[in-house]
Amino acid sequence: MKIGLSTYSLYGALETGEMNVLDVIRWVADNGGEHVEVVPFGYSFDDDPSLVDKVREQASKSGLEISSYTIGAQFIQTSEAEYEAEVARVMKQVEVGNRLGVRRMRHDVISRPPEEASIERFELDFPKAVAACGRIAERAAGFGITTSVENHGYHMQSSDRVRRLITAVDRPNYRWTVDVGNFVCVDEDPVAAVKKAMPFASMVHVKDFYLRPEHLNPGEGWFPTAGGNHLRGAILGQGDLDIRSILRVVKQSGYDDCISVEFEGMEDCRLGSRIGMDNLRRLWSEV
Repeated sequence: MKIGLSTYSLYGALETGEMNVLDVIRWVADNGGEHVEVVPFGYSFDDDPSLVDKVREQASKSGLEISSYTIGAQFIQTSEAEYEAEVARVMKQVEVGNRLGVRRMRHDVISRPPEEASIERFELDFPKAVAACGRIAERAAGFGITTSVENHGYHMQSSDRVRRLITAVDRPNYRWTVDVGNFVCVDEDPVAAVKKAMPFASMVHVKDFYLRPEHLNPGEGWFPTAGGNHLRGAILGQGDLDIRSILRVVKQSGYDDCISVEFEGMEDCRLGSRIGMDNLRRLWSEV
């Protein structure tokens, strides 16, 4: 198992200009990371295409594997032309992933706010999602890249919906970036959900949350689950999720590849990310 960090975890420092993405890569290596997940959030390859090569070269100099290239996408569009443009954009991003030297790439699929993410709406959106993901996976196969969906964005977040998508796409190189924490965003037990997810996993994200019931709204800094409960990002191992049981499920599945820490808390991003990686290393050895 290789412990690493998503560059998204240091978004706070990227946003303020305290760090750039090359600084982030060096920081991950200096703090014990074995891989880095490249998420262009707080920096842009579209604005500076030369940055792709700089990131690949910096990761190599730092002794880090680039474990995944992770981008946003939205295949719910208002017209067929906009839908085709989004598919084409993501296919172009596959080429960026190839330049980075990755063998994994995660892209979003469909998202809706909780009040619109009904099962009826999902059934209507589903065919377009399947078609887009299949086409992109076929393009990625030519580069030896496995594409994946993450349980993310309310509409494609529950374990059963994600499993249904992967089986419908039915491509050997289309898998699951399993985010062990995101299941609570749709009020699903993460231990049970991770058990359903791991047979399809190409990548694992670990994060932690503080969780409060609907009637105990803590106010600023928290966001709602699909069912109206309240979440706030936590340092891995310090929140309310049963991280030990979750990691035990991951380990017992036989997964022994890259795991990315994602930090989304209110603490300093460097502090939260460092403690999170340290805690992952310690907890993995204990389960």
